[in-house]
Amino acid sequence: MAMTDTERESSNRAESGSPFSEIIELNVGGQVYVTRHITLVAVPDSLLWTMFSKKAPKDLARDGKGRYFLDRDGFLFRYILDYLRDLNLVLPDYFPEKSRLQREAEFFQLRDLSKRLSPRMSKENSINEEICQSDTEEGALQCGTGSSSVGMETLRKMTAMSSARSQSLESRKSGYITIGYRGSYTIGRDIQTDAKFRRVARITVCGKTSLAKEVFGDTLNDSRDPDRPPERYTSRYYLKFNFLEQAFDKLTEVGFHMVACSSTGTCAYTSNDPNEDKIWTSYNEYVFCRD
Repeated sequence: MAMTDTERESSNRAESGSPFSEIIELNVGGQVYVTRHITLVAVPDSLLWTMFSKKAPKDLARDGKGRYFLDRDGFLFRYILDYLRDLNLVLPDYFPEKSRLQREAEFFQLRDLSKRLSPRMSKENSINEEICQSDTEEGALQCGTGSSSVGMETLRKMTAMSSARSQSLESRKSGYITIGYRGSYTIGRDIQTDAKFRRVARITVCGKTSLAKEVFGDTLNDSRDPDRPPERYTSRYYLKFNFLEQAFDKLTEVGFHMVACSSTGTCAYTSNDPNEDKIWTSYNEYVFCRD
């Protein structure tokens, strides 16, 4: 007779000597992951190792479907899990979330991963040496004598100016960004009564990846297209807030202006009774440009 799922899970636990099953489902910030128990306990003294080797299943939080729940960044957890599989870190060529991933590594107590993601002091030292060597004779004298504090202050100012110029040039890249949203509102039998007006479920962002990330930064949710190179285009990003005016403000602050917009709408009754409320659904797009 074939074993049931419960019997198979009990058998796996008995063979491994662990109260956890061999295959574990996780819900991390709304993202579902399925992995092996041995992967989660790959790094001793880490948070996941403590959870899945020192605690009982009944002690861990679960969602409505019985998955173990972690209230962390579900998108970045994929890199945490990749690291646990072979203790090797592989990131995309364009990965602007390195500081946030380091924060996640610190939370999960993965010290080696956090160290790999931290800025390297050697890089800063090499910059200091290059500037010191290429400076004028007077500047070189300052670098070689006791005026180190003056030299470091000059270095910081030069670095800040260079960074500001670089950001200014980057911010002036021309291009288009399209903002879209699907909204709905209900009109009752009394035409003056609006039960729900412009209920925006999600604001989408279409355009070049680098422009979208420049404008919206951390408020941009790119979990549906995380590895898109900066010079490629995407229509799968959306914003973490639901206020159109906030999106417009962010675009205006970096030099974009609206050049076109369009809207379509449909109407339906909530039931077969024509006297009942009407539900209007609309899709709207706003095109912004920066020359």
